[in-house]
Amino acid sequence: MARIDTSKVSRWDQHGREHVVRVHRTGVQRTIRCDTCGWRKGAQFLPWLKAEEHLLEAHQATVDPTAA
Repeated sequence: MARIDTSKVSRWDQHGREHVVRVHRTGVQRTIRCDTCGWRKGAQFLPWLKAEEHLLEAHQATVDPTAA
């Protein structure tokens, strides 16, 4: 069975541009990295929430493409 050690959080801004933050897992440590601006941060707890916060604060990207 394949191991998944990378996931992503993507949001769209008001101009229709997609912004993606990837969450990389190594053991219990997680690193989050923004594809748009190169920002990165270590996050052991709640990395997806921190990724969403970055997208909101840095890129004003709030539209979730997976929301119905």
